[in-house]
Amino acid sequence: MKIRCPGNPLDRYTSRREFLHVGLIGGLGLTLPQFLRQQAKGDQKFYETREGVAKGIIHIFLPGGMAHQESFDPKPFAPAEYRGPFGAIDTKIPGIQFGEKMKDLAQLADKMTIIRSMSHGEAAHERGTHNMFTGYRPSPALEYPSYGSVISHELGSKNNLPPYVCVPSVPNEFANSGYLSSAYGPFALGSDPSNKNFQVRDLNLPNGCDEFRFNRRRSLLETVDSHFRALEKSDAIDAMDAFYQHAYKLISSESAREAFNLKTEPDALKDEYGRNEAGQRMLLARRLIEAGTRFVSLTVGGWDHHDNIKGAIEGQMPPVDKAIATLIRDLERRGMLDSTLVMVTTEFGRTPKINPTGGRDHWPSVFSVMLAGGGFKQGYVHGSSDALGGGVDTDGVTVEDLSTTIYNQIGITSDKELMAPGGRPIEIVDGGHVLDVLLAKKA
Repeated sequence: MKIRCPGNPLDRYTSRREFLHVGLIGGLGLTLPQFLRQQAKGDQKFYETREGVAKGIIHIFLPGGMAHQESFDPKPFAPAEYRGPFGAIDTKIPGIQFGEKMKDLAQLADKMTIIRSMSHGEAAHERGTHNMFTGYRPSPALEYPSYGSVISHELGSKNNLPPYVCVPSVPNEFANSGYLSSAYGPFALGSDPSNKNFQVRDLNLPNGCDEFRFNRRRSLLETVDSHFRALEKSDAIDAMDAFYQHAYKLISSESAREAFNLKTEPDALKDEYGRNEAGQRMLLARRLIEAGTRFVSLTVGGWDHHDNIKGAIEGQMPPVDKAIATLIRDLERRGMLDSTLVMVTTEFGRTPKINPTGGRDHWPSVFSVMLAGGGFKQGYVHGSSDALGGGVDTDGVTVEDLSTTIYNQIGITSDKELMAPGGRPIEIVDGGHVLDVLLAKKA
């Protein structure tokens, strides 16, 4: 008795025509894996990237998990052990208060959208960070690209500047290119803008190398690269070539190099931002967006306040509050706020109740995000947490929805599929929706 394997394409149920069709693959110069890869590409969901309302994004990430109760969502009427050590202050939005150490941002609340109902369910630092840099929950099966890398992939560079810059350095492994080519990874400064002798590494010609020698080296390198590419094709070689091209453009373009030059900024403006890490990082971010960088990611401080949250907030919040407020004002003065999205996020929130050491612990059930410019509403608060700040009460927002909305504002359709290794089409965001309620109405 003949036993038929249901997975065998050559069994008696396969027609002669189908067999000949498969046999043609080799005749057309395609191996079966190549054929399947091309077939997968043909099945990808594809949308043309369009010109978005936002031309650039500044992502201010507060690592460790900033307490929503001490910032954008205070609970002044809760019992003291939930309310915490600080009071609340009125903002420019009637009936809305911020934590008392956000004095400058409170006066600019009418320029912002505040989401008070974010959640993602990940209580570990690494997993929370992964969510807020990629729009995905972490998976052992795949490394997802960061927002900046997706934007770099989809929009490319402008004015010879890197499309994606991290200030002052790549903050974590999830800020990288994931399954995309490393050519779409971030450009890191290698130095902090608040340093007295701040200088971006590798932007100037080496000592003793004039323009003639520089161009000759470029020609020689391109010759060597083309030879090795003919021997072996790989992402590493392609990425190296892309990095060299970007490096040459940066070094050879005076206007591109000038975007990193904080020395040209007036002393009064440096003082307004604050001559500290928060202030100078945000000032440089504005310069980069103004010059043509698509996405700037910067981190400030450490907000993992398990102990003595009172002292930690008193020390860290005022300079950050001042710097973000100045960034918003500066962008508005320059006519850039409508076309630049300023996004303040963190890993997760903090526990509703103050712990025995005077701090708050990890709490992903609810936290806050601030958005300004880039086509978002002004003076709008979306959603709410419950009376004790322990959970979402109304209009919950997922990371997928937030990510989809952000991509929408810069012109990327988030369910477009990009190709991961092995010919796997992966959606930029899996399952999110554009939150139209957050967006300003078009004129």
